[in-house]
Amino acid sequence: QVHLEESGGGSVQSGGSLRLSCAASGSTDRPYCLGWFRQAPGKEREGIACINWSGADTYYSGPVKGRFTISRDNAKNTLYLQMNMLKPEDTAMYFCAAGRLFTLNERHYNYWGQGTQVTVSS
Repeated sequence: QVHLEESGGGSVQSGGSLRLSCAASGSTDRPYCLGWFRQAPGKEREGIACINWSGADTYYSGPVKGRFTISRDNAKNTLYLQMNMLKPEDTAMYFCAAGRLFTLNERHYNYWGQGTQVTVSS
């Protein structure tokens, strides 16, 4: 069993930056991929970034590529998402998750945090 807890969300103006963290505890199992997802009100949950166990491979969705950076610190059992050049359309609840495959498809993720809210104003 893995417990994930996000932090670092908040309110920021358009063009600003935030850094999200996801602390993992519990099982020492190594998921193939750790990912970040987001869900805006009335919209489906969207996979935006993932990183494999070694941290050597990353993948980003089109809307965030070039603006967001995913990273991990296995020694600290922590996943990060650095978000730069934030836009109002980035406003959403952000979730971290642990999955079995290197993919942004949420169906392959077994463990989820409760989410942290990010609000970007104009």
